[in-house]
Amino acid sequence: MTATQPAPEEARAPAVRSKRSSGTIRSMFVELGEMGVLGGQVLWMAVRGPWDYWRDAVDQMFLILKQCWIPMAVSCTFFGLGAPGLQGGNLYNLFGMPERLGSFFIMASIREFAPWVNAMVVAGVVGSAITADLGARRIREEIDAMEVLGVDPVRTLVLPRVVAVTLITGLLDVVALCFGLLGGYIASVLVLGANPWAFYNNLFANLTTPDIWGSVVKTTIFGLIIGVVCCYKGLYAKGGAIGVGRAVNQAVVIAFAMIWVVNVVFTNILLGLNPDIQVFK
Repeated sequence: MTATQPAPEEARAPAVRSKRSSGTIRSMFVELGEMGVLGGQVLWMAVRGPWDYWRDAVDQMFLILKQCWIPMAVSCTFFGLGAPGLQGGNLYNLFGMPERLGSFFIMASIREFAPWVNAMVVAGVVGSAITADLGARRIREEIDAMEVLGVDPVRTLVLPRVVAVTLITGLLDVVALCFGLLGGYIASVLVLGANPWAFYNNLFANLTTPDIWGSVVKTTIFGLIIGVVCCYKGLYAKGGAIGVGRAVNQAVVIAFAMIWVVNVVFTNILLGLNPDIQVFK
């Protein structure tokens, strides 16, 4: 072998890397397809009945509310105060109209930041816990035992959790909107010295029904994504305790990525169907 000829291992390295890349991409699409199948199965079970899962779903909703509302309220308040509040308020203050921050917060907080922060908190707090719980059950072979006994783990374990996360995430959005607007009020009135009644009048003069229902519906979809992704990764975790930790990490990352993609699509559809909400009075 001459010095100019590559070693056999070096010649095979690009092909091996290409094969691994294609395998990773293929497995990613397979997982997305399986998540879609699981989501469709859960939705069909939820609407078809019997509806005996509601007791477990209500217990899960209470637990999610207890775990999430305080970090969500703090996050929405200070996020609204910092990013859109002070930054946008200083821009409006240059033109001598800090009370116009009320109309800006319809776009910043109600349409975008409050749903997004709400979903991030739910995914980080609840989604990771769901994945860890189901993954631990899988590693301890509890789910295998349920399948042997003829008990459907999807209906028993996944359905109540997905329903609870979906509904409570949409309901928590209403609370997130209030705390996000509180951050805007603090920035506009208490920091920049705007007239509080002018802030309120500007806010409600531009607020529309599509803004509210669009925010709640979008956040509910976020909750469905979080529930399905986290339950899927926990249900099919493998590799012992390390595998459970890896599944938790993957579930949160995948949920975040899917939320961002769905947010872009939903916002474009909302603005396209309601062009009048882009006009600020």
